Amino acid sequence: MTDQPGKLVTIAVLGGTGKEGSGLALRWADSGYKVIIGSRSAERAADAAAKLNETLGSDVVHGFENAEAAAKSDVIVLSVPYDAHASTLEAVKDHLVGKILVDVTVPIVPPKIRQVTVPKGGAAALEAQTLLDGTDVRVVSAFQNVSATHLKKLGHPVECDVLVCGDDDDAKEDVIQLVKAAGMRGFDAGPLANAVATEALTPVLMYMNKRYGVPGTGLRITGLA
Repeated sequence: MTDQPGKLVTIAVLGGTGKEGSGLALRWADSGYKVIIGSRSAERAADAAAKLNETLGSDVVHGFENAEAAAKSDVIVLSVPYDAHASTLEAVKDHLVGKILVDVTVPIVPPKIRQVTVPKGGAAALEAQTLLDGTDVRVVSAFQNVSATHLKKLGHPVECDVLVCGDDDDAKEDVIQLVKAAGMRGFDAGPLANAVATEALTPVLMYMNKRYGVPGTGLRITGLA
């Protein structure tokens, strides 16, 4: 990656047609990054990109089928429902070699979406690492606890911190820069194994949203600047 947003780095958001993925894509494009929306359908990806460009007032976001989006990018952000997690990775794994994969996926299993589910692999991000073993992909877990409600409002401060987990320190620092570019604070939260905890917080926050009638609760880390 580079310290100069948008100069060299291209971000593909697979699942970018969804609320979370499109919200992150919008904020990165607004910050100057080259952004590609990925979807199982190239047509849906192009439609989603067109909507973001309308909001941005510039034709800067493009849409492609997932594999092509991954191939054209330096950083791949995976923001898909858990039931599409493994199949999406299988479809794009050949295009991830030597790159950073930011896994935003949360193992939520309907209908109990406000109840913690721990997958067999311990966490979605750990399952991604296992599936991609031997492909020289650096998997980083982040953004699970950020509500899309806030991401879509450009200029609106997102009062939520982002916990970043991974086994490669340089990759985590790169992702923390992406957190900053999206208007939030990012913190190194340890190894990828800790994603078990960060992923599990999402259904807890969803429960609190319903219980207290708010659109998007979030996390704030105290005691750190």
